[in-house]
Amino acid sequence: MTKKRTYSKYACEAALLLGQQIKLSRKKRKWSEVNLAERAGISRRTLQKIEAGEMSPSIGLVFEVAALVGVSLFEQDSQRLATSIDLTRSKIALLPKRIREQTKMADDDF
Repeated sequence: MTKKRTYSKYACEAALLLGQQIKLSRKKRKWSEVNLAERAGISRRTLQKIEAGEMSPSIGLVFEVAALVGVSLFEQDSQRLATSIDLTRSKIALLPKRIREQTKMADDDF
């Protein structure tokens, strides 16, 4: 029997908020669940899970559905998004490639 994955309250609330924003944008566009699901290439049930804020749909599907209805996740301007990606990559490059756990120092002070 597999153990059910638990998520933090923050992660669950963020998923719910994103799902509700997707639902709101879909309704503003006057698209049905079936219509948006077909556009995204997913089932209606998967779309319902996304809009309900469930954690089981893949992040790629959620991002794609959000993009289809115009919910911005980061930067709306693609140039600013590319700049943010480059800046983050530059910061990562400055950090060590591997993170190792600190070993205990021997207490050899007699």
